[in-house]
Order: sequence, then structure tokens, then C-alpha cells
Amino acid sequence: MQRRRFLGLAAAAGALGLTGGLTGCGTLTGGDGDVTLKLVAADYDLTGGDSTRKYWAGLVAAFEAKNPGVKVQVQIESWNDVDRKVAELVKAGQAPDLAQIGAYADYAAADKLYAADQLLSIPVGANFLAPLVDAGEYKRTQYGMPFVASTRLLFYNEDLFEKAGISAPPTTWDELAAAAEKLRKKGVTYPFALPLGPEEAQAETMMWLLSGGGGYTDGIDHYKIDSEANVRTFDWLRDELVGAGLTGPVAPGKLDRKEAFAAFARGEVGMLNGHPSLMQEAEKKGVKVGKVALPGRDGKAKATMGVADWIMAFKQNGHRKEIGAFLDFVFSDENVLRFAGDNDLLPATITASLAMQSAPEHAALREFLAALPESQLPPVGKTSWAQVSGSVKAQIGKAVEPGGKPSEVLGRIAREATAAESAE
Repeated sequence: MQRRRFLGLAAAAGALGLTGGLTGCGTLTGGDGDVTLKLVAADYDLTGGDSTRKYWAGLVAAFEAKNPGVKVQVQIESWNDVDRKVAELVKAGQAPDLAQIGAYADYAAADKLYAADQLLSIPVGANFLAPLVDAGEYKRTQYGMPFVASTRLLFYNEDLFEKAGISAPPTTWDELAAAAEKLRKKGVTYPFALPLGPEEAQAETMMWLLSGGGGYTDGIDHYKIDSEANVRTFDWLRDELVGAGLTGPVAPGKLDRKEAFAAFARGEVGMLNGHPSLMQEAEKKGVKVGKVALPGRDGKAKATMGVADWIMAFKQNGHRKEIGAFLDFVFSDENVLRFAGDNDLLPATITASLAMQSAPEHAALREFLAALPESQLPPVGKTSWAQVSGSVKAQIGKAVEPGGKPSEVLGRIAREATAAESAE
């Protein structure tokens, strides 16, 4: 699909009549009997607490008070388990009414989901940020409703920059490499941490592809992983960062994101690509975090990577009217802002984004918010994406090894991607 351009938060909100916020436009006024909805949701509490459970408990209590006759049961599962648990329920013929998980395309392809416009009131459906709507579509119909989002920025350790005599963050790849060389000379363990290990290599890869003018797909949403721009990007990474000894003691193909983030929080990393939660964790440990957009080859990158988690509604049990009313309530500004703010994440809606931008308590998230409207998300609307993502995780680290050949590695991944896409 061609990605719709976002025309500006304030203009869009005004045109939709949304500047006053949303208040659950789908609220029910009555029904033919009691209905119980089941929601399976992911746990966002990084500390092992129960903040996610408390959030849903408060939201459900408020919804039920306004909608007598409708009950909502919420099952919280860890991110390690939630997608599998939902898949098992669906396979057993016991699909929940709602699932808040990481991917929706397989369920949409199997005709198990309601489309968003079958559920949401018009103001609510029109209030999602455009890149997230695009990413929530399967065959041009939106099934995935973005629950929360994040973007990625270049993080740098301000103290290490000062000690290395780096006066400003890099704005081009050459400046990034020069800064990494200064950090290396000062003994920084990871001048630039490049996690291309199997944990989340597909995300790090996408950030670099975008900054090099490419991406996973072309303008008509077909895979183009071995494009000339993408090959040039990995040639540069192999030669100018990895080959120059600027990525630290662990080979990028063996360095997972979790390990890189932990090293940044320990003060051992000069630069890496990070998300909002890392900012909070590093600052708790005394790291002074600077953050800017990831540079492009010769200046500003064409786009940054965005990420979204999704809510979807299964058709198995019916309850379309009740599900729609509940989702309208979930996506009210009050509820969206509370969850995003509590978890250092970004709202998925226009009006909540506007509110967060102007709130002093969320000042640290403004750079991430600014990047979201023009961000690009992975091609999660393709049922082939899970297979392609797995191929990237397994192989991309080889492209930057000594003697590695990015054209061959990207070519293999591209052929696998094309075959998977043809089977959709």
C-alpha cells in the first residue's frame, strides 16, 4: 500500500472535531441481556509489579459502571506468553472477544477478526495516527487497532561525549563514525553498540535501512530487501563501523538488544539506537542520556522506525456492539494518556498525542512524539512478516562480519521474502 502522509496533528484534530477529547462515543444504552467480554492483554510492567493489572481493573470498573449489563474479564499474560496463549485459545475454538498482543495479520487472513470500522464510532476510528492505521491494515482493511506506540532515536551518553571532546551529536553517518572513533580512543567499551543478534535484529536492521534511504518494502508494499540502497547501507556498516573496530568486543551478530541496553545503562556504551523505556532505566542508574534522530548517510534520515502493539476483536462470540462500545472507551484520551504515560510509551491517537506534547511531565518524550507521525512501521500487515523477520534475525549478522558480503546475505533474505510473500 502507499503510505498516507500525515498532515499535522493539530490540523487533523481540528478537522475531525476532536480537540476536546473523546469520551466513549460507543457507550451502550441497553441490551438484550448480560454480556461478558473476555480480553487477553500483555503485561507492560518492567519491574514485575502489577501496574498493568491495576490499569485494566480501573478501566473496566469505570466502563461497567457506565454500561450495565456488560462485564469485561481481563487475563494478563507476560509478553513471553501472550501471543502463544491467544493462539492456543483460537486453535481450541475458544477465542477471546479481544486480544491485545503483537500481531494480527494471521487472524485477519483467516477471517477471524472484525474490521475496525465494524466496531469503532467514526470519531474514534478517525483519531488514530496515520502511520499506525497503515500498519494495522491487511489487504487495505484495518483489523489491527494500535494500542500503544514507540519510536526509536539515537541515544548517546553525554558524559562520555564530553570526555571524548565531542561537542555535538552526529547528523551524518560520517560524523557518527568520527564520534565513535573518538570514543574508542578514550577506551569506551562500545563506541557504537550494534545489536544484530537474534533477539531483535529485524528492528535494528530496519532503522539502518531507513536511514540509508531504503527499507524492507518498496513503494507498492512488496519486499525489496536487497535493493541497491540497502546493500550500500550494510557495506558501510561492515566497513566503517564494524571493520573499523567501533562496535565493541561482541560481534554484532551475537549482540542482543537486551545486552546492549544493559551495557548502555552501565555507562559502557557511547551510542546506540534506543526507545523510551531505555531512557528511563539509564537515567535511574545515573547515565545522562542525549537523544536525536538517527542520522542519514548525508543528513536527516528519510524516516525513523515506529513500533505499535495491537488490539484486535474476534468474531467467534459475536458481541460486536458491546466490543465496539468497550473499544471506544479504551481509546478515550483519559485512558490512552494514562497507560502511555505510566509506561513511558506513546499514544496511538492524535488527540492524546497533542495532549502529551504539551504536558510538562512528559517533556522527555517529546522527541519520540515528534518522530511518530512520519515514522514507518515494519510490514506487520503481511502474513509473511513473521517468516521474513525470522530470516533477518538468523542471517543479518553475517553481513557485517569480516569478509561478509551484504549483497549475498540480503539477496538470500530477499529470495526467501519473495517466496513467502507469493504464498500469502
